[in-house]
Amino acid sequence: MDKDKKIFIFDSTLRDGAQAQGISFSVTDKLKIAAKLDELGVSYIEAGNPGSNPKDLQFFARAKDELKFSTAKLCAFGSTRRPGIRAQDDDNLKALIAAGVDALTIFGKAWPFHVREIIKTTLNENLLMIKDSITYLKSLGKEVIFDAEHFFDGYKADPDYAVAVLRTARDAGADWLVLCDTNGGMLPLETHQIVAGLVREEGLKNLGIHCHNDAGTAVANSLVAVQAGVRQVQGTFTGFGERCGNANLSTIIADLGLKLGCHSIPGDKMDNLCAAYRYICEISNIFPNEREPYVGNCAFAHKGGMHIDGVRKNAASFEHVSPAAIGNERRILASEVSGRSTIQMIINKIDPSVSRDAPETQRILNHIKEKEFYGYQYEGAEHSLELLVRKELGRFKHSFEIVDYKVISERQSVAVPGSLPKSRIMAFVRIAVDGVVEEVGVSDEIGPVNALDKALRKALHQFYKPISQMHLADYKVRVINGENATEAKVRVLIESTDGVTTWTTIGLSDNIIEASLQALVDSYEYCLLSNNGAIRNAACQN
Repeated sequence: MDKDKKIFIFDSTLRDGAQAQGISFSVTDKLKIAAKLDELGVSYIEAGNPGSNPKDLQFFARAKDELKFSTAKLCAFGSTRRPGIRAQDDDNLKALIAAGVDALTIFGKAWPFHVREIIKTTLNENLLMIKDSITYLKSLGKEVIFDAEHFFDGYKADPDYAVAVLRTARDAGADWLVLCDTNGGMLPLETHQIVAGLVREEGLKNLGIHCHNDAGTAVANSLVAVQAGVRQVQGTFTGFGERCGNANLSTIIADLGLKLGCHSIPGDKMDNLCAAYRYICEISNIFPNEREPYVGNCAFAHKGGMHIDGVRKNAASFEHVSPAAIGNERRILASEVSGRSTIQMIINKIDPSVSRDAPETQRILNHIKEKEFYGYQYEGAEHSLELLVRKELGRFKHSFEIVDYKVISERQSVAVPGSLPKSRIMAFVRIAVDGVVEEVGVSDEIGPVNALDKALRKALHQFYKPISQMHLADYKVRVINGENATEAKVRVLIESTDGVTTWTTIGLSDNIIEASLQALVDSYEYCLLSNNGAIRNAACQN
């Protein structure tokens, strides 16, 4: 394999990814994601099927006016013509053309079983459908990407016919021939063998690969296909898609660039990979996978004391690449197994001058041990730990103070017998910012913590604009000493995000509202700390 060759990244987040359970993109969502993918430097963005729904038609119409791509080509997706009609009379092909884009993806069947049993036609007619559709679209000056659907299943059942499908598409003028593992059941060695044979025996130089993840091998199959001679890789940026999802392009892009030495996105864009992943997850309204390779929150998280000591001495001892290469960062988790060196690294991140034997170090360690004795656990709340260390070092100034708060929950009677009772929550909070007191009250029907969060957010927004850019992404409650029943302590863990970065904070109390407030306060403080030292709104400074 030529390591310096260009690999074209074909992103199908907006089309194949939209078929995932729980995913529903608005047109605005799709425009934002498309812009981010172009900014990252992918080659193709498959944005939808204009022949299947009005939303995709609206997207392509708006994209013409609102999106100016610098690297990517926008693609519309559809099928070959239907059996028994002319290509120019097919409604699906008309919709593809009407999308007004230069690159079109069409799929055709490569598995005799599907030809006979699913679209109910003959093998010869299927070849004509492929030929006629591609010939017609090429006559209009379009770039045509042909997806050989169920190629690998077809090849294993009838290799001669599967290859005939590729030859037909090639001879009709297709610019790309994409081998699709539509059922997602292929294994890497078999994938490599088949692809290498096609390159060797058919001399194909314009092959692509499209893998689903039903066997958990989509990324591996895509990579071995590149090693066998494929030059285009299709997938979705987050890996989500129908059933078990598609090949995850955030992993593939990193592997191609950092492991195989291939050019898939511009080299100066690689360190944007992590931020792009989190941004697309945010717009898609899904939680980022913490254990995602390269871009996940745990990808460079170290907990074991020996591992942490090794990373301190030489990062390569327990990190296969530098986290900075993809825009991620190393996380050192404080826990009972991480050792003194963990805390020392956090201290020195804030103040490099504090030595291991300094009194400040011992004071911080004693304070952490005391907090952990009462039930705090900083392993998953390193940002609360950072705030604690900053306070002990005198490197922290509160952005605000909670003067007092009140939460009232009342249950209302119901008029209809048998229906569930309704509750109404009222939260009141007073904060002080540099002597200025702001009091806010809100009414809520969800719960006391949500009401308190709304009240606190509303009060803070009067002083700090960054608050409007963040929101809570996850909320976890853990009972510490369950044997005390309703008198037990609870530990609250809150994950927050501004759409680019995430941070986690903790609170502990025998009062769940108080524990939640502690975590909320730390979350807002960290947000303001990371936004240039919590710059006040101009209107509030006058």
